[in-house]
Amino acid sequence: MELRHLRYFLAVAEELNITRAARRLNMSQPPLTQQIKALETELGVALIDRSGYRIRLTDAGQLFAREAGRILEEVRRAAQMARAAASGASGRVRVGFTESASFNARVTESLRVFRVDYPGVEVSLEEHPSTELIAQLREGRIDVAFVRPPLREGRGLLFEVLEREPLVAAVPTAHRLARRARVALRELAEETFILYPRAVRPGLADEVISGCEAAGFTPRIGQYAPQLSSTINLVAASIGISIVPSSMCSLQPQQVVYLALEGEPLQALLGLAYREEERSSAVRHFIAAARGLNGASERRSG
Repeated sequence: MELRHLRYFLAVAEELNITRAARRLNMSQPPLTQQIKALETELGVALIDRSGYRIRLTDAGQLFAREAGRILEEVRRAAQMARAAASGASGRVRVGFTESASFNARVTESLRVFRVDYPGVEVSLEEHPSTELIAQLREGRIDVAFVRPPLREGRGLLFEVLEREPLVAAVPTAHRLARRARVALRELAEETFILYPRAVRPGLADEVISGCEAAGFTPRIGQYAPQLSSTINLVAASIGISIVPSSMCSLQPQQVVYLALEGEPLQALLGLAYREEERSSAVRHFIAAARGLNGASERRSG
């Protein structure tokens, strides 16, 4: 039995007329009659009662018509789902992001645009440090990751810089510099810094330390904080000062003042990492959505 036999019978069952059913199927009447009789022979039951002036379905025929309709609808739906998956209109994208990236408008806008353009794709989110996200990406546990470089050495990943975010100084509201709008890094030489461990955020930590050294001093680190949000909380508690991405400026606005840095700008790179041989259409659409917000990005292998 083939799907065409179900379609033939369903047309006859709905029309209750062989001639009209044949016309609907774009075939002549004799072959259709032969196909229906062959189907009855295969099933071993009569589906159509031909004893009267008009044909009608037997009890078995009525049940078979309902099931045939259900089966054909399931086949149609399966075909639609397969085409949607192949085009990237359905499926799943597992997105990782660092804590600092979650405050960045570029990341949230990428998610919003993708959900609008591809509502049939499930998006799951995971937050981890960049180093852990890269490991998960290599292991296939996530599909893309908003991370801050550098990436671990190894092949098979691509990284596209999406944004170069300025770093700013975060000081408590009672700090001597709190009334300023800008500050030079060298003016922070005697301050106690709250920094993030290099093992967790090597890109940010290196940028801050190298910037301070270029300004003529090595930062005196009084406290390490595992997350950028906790760094801001410690600044609010007057434990010290910090250098953070500008997207963090919305945190603790009553207790923390954010100052632009004068001179050579310090930047926190934010980008999207993904597997070089990615085959999922849905994942490729997500990459295109994130990339398309500024129309250009810098691609690197990792």
